[in-house]
Amino acid sequence: MGMAFDEEAVSRDLTEKVNTLLAENDPNSVSVSDFLGARFDAGLAWVHFPEGHGGLGVPQSFQRQVNAQLEAAGAPGPATGKNGIGLGMAAPTIAAFGTEEQKQKFLRPLWTAETVYCQLFSEPGAGSDLAAVATRAVRDGDDWIVNGQKVWTSGAQNAQLAILVARTDPSRSKHAGLSYFICDMTDPGVDVRPLRQITGEAEFNEVFLTDVRIPDANRLGAEGQGWKVATTTLNNERVAIGSGAPREGGMIGKVAQAWRDEPELRNPAMHDELMRLWTESEVARLTGERLRQQLAAGQPGPEGSGMKLAFAGLAQQISGFDLELHGEAGLRYDDWTLRRPDSVDFTGREPGYRYLRAKGNSIEGGTSEILRNVIAERVLGLPPEHRVDKDIAWKDLPR
Repeated sequence: MGMAFDEEAVSRDLTEKVNTLLAENDPNSVSVSDFLGARFDAGLAWVHFPEGHGGLGVPQSFQRQVNAQLEAAGAPGPATGKNGIGLGMAAPTIAAFGTEEQKQKFLRPLWTAETVYCQLFSEPGAGSDLAAVATRAVRDGDDWIVNGQKVWTSGAQNAQLAILVARTDPSRSKHAGLSYFICDMTDPGVDVRPLRQITGEAEFNEVFLTDVRIPDANRLGAEGQGWKVATTTLNNERVAIGSGAPREGGMIGKVAQAWRDEPELRNPAMHDELMRLWTESEVARLTGERLRQQLAAGQPGPEGSGMKLAFAGLAQQISGFDLELHGEAGLRYDDWTLRRPDSVDFTGREPGYRYLRAKGNSIEGGTSEILRNVIAERVLGLPPEHRVDKDIAWKDLPR
């Protein structure tokens, strides 16, 4: 951030601000929405965000202190399950690229979950290669008219707003001709259809956009800057998915607890494998903690791809171990009826569910194959893959 901070003074100030917030807004008597709104106004939502927009402009590392103090007081936290895309991806992107008016308009209702977000990025012909998106946005006065199809959209059925990447200039190269918008999901031209997964649920959707009108005031970043803005979103997404669990949190916590609670499941051969998985999970957790401590300005870089890659691989290995540990009981699947959950629960329900749900971890939030490319090129500095289409106008690319 380029600024020196007296850590002790900042810590004392934050403690006082949290005490004042709790004194003026008793968590036991005010509504969750009102408490979260007051927390935002006090600058305690994201302490590293700008003052007046949910933050205080101090390093992100102080957020843990604030969260711990509020949790100890029994205060409600943000709706991370319901609005994870908004909190983990849209908010930091709006903070980084939004105008003052956009920050004022979007951040507070996002924090209080008055507006729930989804992500309109991937398309049937542009999944791993996001820069190849074909959804078209055409300028019409002060608005843009958007037509196209998006896919794998988590939570679109519950969202009021979406972060959207669309092609605004097909005459430029595929990375250069994109722009980034905040789209109203209640527009009559938005059609959300469920996609049933291997778990039987439909967390994901395909979304059809027909003459959807988006004000230019809802464009984030400059026209044609969509790839740069989207990269910020994706880096935040990968950190959000790949890190943040406490010790023995997530999938390894489920397995370790079963090992302790059900001694009849144990055998010496599986003990060694469990210890290996536990150790790798702890290494990943500590690496994620170190990464978060490095994010003084609150904007993750490509290193987050490594965390997400590790998370996906470990989740799949551990869920497979979980299945074997439970033997025949692990094959039982309680409910395969079509459901539309409000949030994604990676570790919910029985071992069979967890095993099937983990299969998606290496696809969502960036495929493991693409993340290996990101790590190789942008973290390790290895020579990039040869890309013959990089400088060709998008309209001239074969499809």
